Amino acid sequence: MINIQKQIDYWINGAEEDILTADLLIREQRILHGLFFCHLVIEKAIKAHYVKTTGNIAPRSHNLIYLSENAGLTYNNDTQIFLGILMKYQLQGRYPDYNPLLPDLKRVHEYFDRTKNLLQWLKEKL
Repeated sequence: MINIQKQIDYWINGAEEDILTADLLIREQRILHGLFFCHLVIEKAIKAHYVKTTGNIAPRSHNLIYLSENAGLTYNNDTQIFLGILMKYQLQGRYPDYNPLLPDLKRVHEYFDRTKNLLQWLKEKL
């Protein structure tokens, strides 16, 4: 039997560490890597919800929509679209022949702010 709270803490602590890393990368204009970490932040926070909701270990999936559905999370349309945007940036780290177009710095900072806000919202719902 798994320790549910330990798993939740693991995922949330990882998300909190990764938001700091995303911030550092974006400030250094390592945009693709910074957005990759934004994806990781949200993935880990959703996995905390998955564990809480199902009582099981989180699946080894990086698909934010799939994870959210299985965690019983619902979002407004804008957030749903944002999850799709973040998923574009997690692929490059896993598949070197995939090279998404990078947004301008203003948009990158907007995505980072949205990531921070979504992380906070997900933490509050735990």
